[in-house]
Amino acid sequence: MNAPEKLPVSPEPHVMKTYGRLPVALSHGRGCWLWDTEGKKYLDGLAGIAVNTLGHGHPKLVPALHDQVSKLIHSSNYYLVPLQEQLAAKLCELSGMTNVFFCNSGLEANEAALKIARKYGHDKGIDRPEIVVYEAAFHGRSIATLSATGNTKIQAGFGPLVEGFVRVPLNDVPAIEKVAATNRNVVAVFLEVIQGEGGIRPTTVSYLKEVRRICDERGWLLMLDEVQCGMGRTGKWFAHQWAGIRPDVMPLAKGLGSGVPIGAVVCGPKAADVMGPGNHGTTFGGNPLAMRAGVETLRIMEEEKLLENAATVGKVLKDGLEKELAGVAGFVEVRGQGLMIGIELDRACAPLLGRSAEAGLMISVTAEKVVRLLPALIMSADEAKQIVAILCPLIKDFLAAPVTKAA
Repeated sequence: MNAPEKLPVSPEPHVMKTYGRLPVALSHGRGCWLWDTEGKKYLDGLAGIAVNTLGHGHPKLVPALHDQVSKLIHSSNYYLVPLQEQLAAKLCELSGMTNVFFCNSGLEANEAALKIARKYGHDKGIDRPEIVVYEAAFHGRSIATLSATGNTKIQAGFGPLVEGFVRVPLNDVPAIEKVAATNRNVVAVFLEVIQGEGGIRPTTVSYLKEVRRICDERGWLLMLDEVQCGMGRTGKWFAHQWAGIRPDVMPLAKGLGSGVPIGAVVCGPKAADVMGPGNHGTTFGGNPLAMRAGVETLRIMEEEKLLENAATVGKVLKDGLEKELAGVAGFVEVRGQGLMIGIELDRACAPLLGRSAEAGLMISVTAEKVVRLLPALIMSADEAKQIVAILCPLIKDFLAAPVTKAA
């Protein structure tokens, strides 16, 4: 692959200042590796925040997308889109659910799920339906999904927030049983199977089973946000499958299109017919290019056994991190499953983002104290070991330094 001409990394005077960017401009990638415009090479431990399922420049995906671009990128939902039905049928097969609405992002998928829950409640005669949500949750940055999110820092400045949410702690069965016993307006429970932005915090198998039971008893919808933890990342197609349960509503996005923007809301029988013509819609959602990306992503994942790879390589990564960091003062724990890993420290660790990039590794820091790894599902065991070899010395050096107010 020919790299483009080197370009200087410069400020962006015309771009709205909504991101605290690192001074790195990426040029191209191949597999689990990236190069910047200066020719520096990086091991990609982030995959575009769990988006690039197949890594960069996958030799089976790229020709398929070229083919689709040459045929049809966008039509509209005024017409039948055969690729929508193809992708929807596959998602229903993999999930055991019944139908799908396509949109453009995880935020849109979660927003649609909230609308489904409200209409479900209204259809049952509940005038002011409420939804159970969770502390430390993250569901998006629209006003409604921001209101469902459990992070006061990112909510600040955007009030008044949308009403209709009841917040409880994660993995606390008595708390949700109390809500069930006292609130007649609740119509749904909305939670991430593994909280991503909240610090890679898993919902326990026992809690998922109990919430499924409570939803069944009360006639509530169980809505599981699998935007970040779904699409094979944990070693199963969807993270809730480890608990042997099935949701009524499941928002998806991120890894479903391997980099092409896409979102989906998969519904089971209880929610399948809540929405009808005119209740919801989208201009770009379900366009032929995004649908082809989803179809090809799932096909390649099956052909290359990437669920098994995520489980195997994820274990190599997690075991390696735990071994290297065991006994290090300031290290708390490694959490997660498959290729969704969080390393919690005892202090804010944002400086590791830049230091890691300088060392040739792309990572994320979330929930202030958690180093987050979300590599492509094609990552090899050797590449996972390279992550450990690069990252652990950086963490050790960071933790060995005196704690300052800016840390």
